[in-house]
Amino acid sequence: MHKKERLQKVIAHSGYTSRRKAEQMITEGRVKVNQKVVAELGTKVGPNDQVEVDDIPIEKEEPVYLLLYKPRGIISSVKDDKGRKVVTDLISEEIEERLFPVGRLDYDTSGLILLTNDGEFSQKLIHPKFKINKVYVAKVNGIPSKQEIYELQKGVHQDGEYLRCVNSRMLKIDKKKGKSIIELTLREGKNRQVRRMFDSLGYRVEKLKRERFGSLTLGNLNPGEYRELTPHEVKQLLDIAEKNVK
Repeated sequence: MHKKERLQKVIAHSGYTSRRKAEQMITEGRVKVNQKVVAELGTKVGPNDQVEVDDIPIEKEEPVYLLLYKPRGIISSVKDDKGRKVVTDLISEEIEERLFPVGRLDYDTSGLILLTNDGEFSQKLIHPKFKINKVYVAKVNGIPSKQEIYELQKGVHQDGEYLRCVNSRMLKIDKKKGKSIIELTLREGKNRQVRRMFDSLGYRVEKLKRERFGSLTLGNLNPGEYRELTPHEVKQLLDIAEKNVK
C-alpha cells in the first residue's frame, strides 16, 4: 500500500521545482489535484491522484541521486545555449528520469557534483543556511604565506562581494616551480568563488577540483564516471543539513 504524501513534497520530488516554490505555487492557486484547484498546504495525495502545475501534469518519478566526477570543460546544467557539453550528457540513457545538477561547478573546475530529480533534496544541500561543507583543492601559481592563507578564512573583498572559507590549509609546496597546492572548505558557492579569492591575494588558480561534498568523496571514480548514492548516503546528507539548522 502506498502512503499519501504532502502535495508540495510530491511536486518537489518530481524535479519540477523546490518544495518552497511548490508551496508558493499551491497558495497562488496554480496547482490542481484531480482537475480541482487546491490551495491548502496540508493537502496529501496518493499515487493514483493526478497533479497538475499550471495545467501541466507532473510526472511522479522515483527519486534518483547520482554522484558524478565532473571533468573540466563540462557545463553544470541540463542545457547550454552555446551547444557545449553539459553534465547530463554524461548520464546513460537508461536513466529516464529528468535529472538536474545540485548547485554547480564552474566550466573549468572538475570534481564531485550531485545530480537528482528531487528538488527538496537539492534545496537543502545548496542553501547556505544548511552549512554543508564542500572541500576544494587548488593548484596555485605562487606560494602564499601562512598569513595570506589565513586571510581566506577571515574573508576578502572581490568585485564588491565578501568572500570567505571556513577552513584553508597548505597541502604541498614546490619551490622550484613556484607553485602550491591548497585545500579550502566552503559552505557557500558564489560564482568562481575560489578563483576570485586567490585573485584578491594576487595568485592565479591553475587547476581546481572539488573533492568532498558533505560526507561524500569521489572514491575510485574517474572523470566522467558516476554512481548512485546509497539510501544511507542520502539520509546522511539530509541529517547533516537538518543538524546544522538546529
